[in-house]
Amino acid sequence: MEQTATKPPLLLFKSYLILTKPGIIMGNTITALGGFFLAAKGNFDLFTLLAMLIGLSGIIGSACVFNNCIDQSIDAKMARTRKRPLIQKIITPKQAMIFATLIGLMGSLVLLMTNFLTLMIALASWLIYVVIYSFSKKHTTNSLLIGSIAGASPPVIGYTAITNQLDLAALLLFLIIVAWQMPHFLAITIYRLEDYEAASIPTIPTRRGILATKIQISCYIVAFTVVASLLSFFGYTGDLYLVAVLILGSYWLGIALKGFTQKKSDKLWARKVFLFSLIVITSLFALIPYSTLK
Repeated sequence: MEQTATKPPLLLFKSYLILTKPGIIMGNTITALGGFFLAAKGNFDLFTLLAMLIGLSGIIGSACVFNNCIDQSIDAKMARTRKRPLIQKIITPKQAMIFATLIGLMGSLVLLMTNFLTLMIALASWLIYVVIYSFSKKHTTNSLLIGSIAGASPPVIGYTAITNQLDLAALLLFLIIVAWQMPHFLAITIYRLEDYEAASIPTIPTRRGILATKIQISCYIVAFTVVASLLSFFGYTGDLYLVAVLILGSYWLGIALKGFTQKKSDKLWARKVFLFSLIVITSLFALIPYSTLK
């Protein structure tokens, strides 16, 4: 504790908060709410909603803190991560792991108030992200797909918090986020290419080339649009959601296809693909509550 004893309380608070990666928690909360309201169809218990949100946030935060601990050697080499609290030695790895354990346990206990299945899905995703993904990304380009499996669990968790069962809707929610995450993160590997190269992290652009990455991005966007449309095809959502999927998916694909002919920087193009992916997922999952109301 000696290393942080003289640090201002506000700095420590902000540092611990940064370790939990609030942006990731917020993004996953949005998709979790989409799954929750898809299952609720306008009728839900506020206690269950709060238990799902608080519990899931604690488990995600725990996973992110442990990931920070594991990634220290990588983060020190990347421009966008070298100012993180562990690299700056504001917080020690031991303190970070204690913090991660505490918020993980807290989140698990709260999430258990929904049902046991929901907790098991969350813990399985925690294990995939912290253990398999964190250690695989130094060795294989398939780490993105592994990470997308963990990242696709929040809407399923939101859904099962209500239904306490896995069914076709839960599977579709899972596949939607897997298909969305791949072009989202592949775009990041292009516009942050120097960072990944500096940290010796294998990526599709460095191993197979930019053209192969662009092809994968386009294919995944098509897959996303098709799978997302199936929620309406099977009657889980209405026409409003379907129209939004087709419009947003088509526009996103249009941005991706421009990457094959554009003469400007691939990084600028990739950043556009990345930024629009955020608009796509936020818009669609925000529409789910309205689209399920009769």
